[in-house]
Parts: sequence; structure tokens; C-alpha cells
Amino acid sequence: MNTPSTVIYTSEHIWIKSIGYESYEIGITDYAQDLLGDIVFVDTPDLGTQVTKNTAFGVIESVKTASDLIGPLNGTITDINPIIRKSPDTINDKPYETWICKLSSSDDISNKDYFLDASAYQALIG
Repeated sequence: MNTPSTVIYTSEHIWIKSIGYESYEIGITDYAQDLLGDIVFVDTPDLGTQVTKNTAFGVIESVKTASDLIGPLNGTITDINPIIRKSPDTINDKPYETWICKLSSSDDISNKDYFLDASAYQALIG
């Protein structure tokens, strides 16, 4: 399973990539997309919506099932990836390049109690 060290992870199979001061791209992991199978739809809230850590903020659907997207940070949605609206299956092909949304957040992503580095995430998924 692909687990790059350029992002951090949550135990809910979300990756977070810092893209600037208090700005982050959010996506699902290779492991998550593999479990879901062929992704057919991603439902996200509108721009400006407040996301609460550990609370569902959207849904990702595949031909097999649907799964909640669990907020990895407290923050505000600042952008939705237009590619996933037209071609959600891009997540299957490039899970770490295809972000779902961008968040503005002042949460401390270096807190090891809440976030996992690549080796800790790899240990979680076995």
C-alpha cells in the first residue's frame, strides 16, 4: 500500500497536506480507496462550511458502499476540487494527488496524539 511521508494521516483514513500557513489539502488514503472500490460520487459541503474534527462533513460513494468523510481538523472549507465533481474515480488512480477539499485551520497538526506519520499509519493498516 502506498503511504507517502509527505502527508499526515488520521485513523479514519484521511490524509492532510500542508499547503501554506493554516491551509491544508484533504483527501482519502490509498488504503481507503482500495477498500471502497470504484468511486462514483463525492458529496462535500459548500465553500465556507465549518468542519468539526471527528465529525462527518461529507460522503464518498463507490459501487460497493458509501462512507462518511470524517473531519481531520476544525476549520473552514476554502475550496472543493473541481476534478472530483466530474471524475470522482480519479481518487482511485491518484489518491495522494487528488485532494477532495482545502481547509483553513489553526489546529496543531504536529500533535502525535491525533495525527499519524507514514510509519504509524502503515502500522495501523497492517
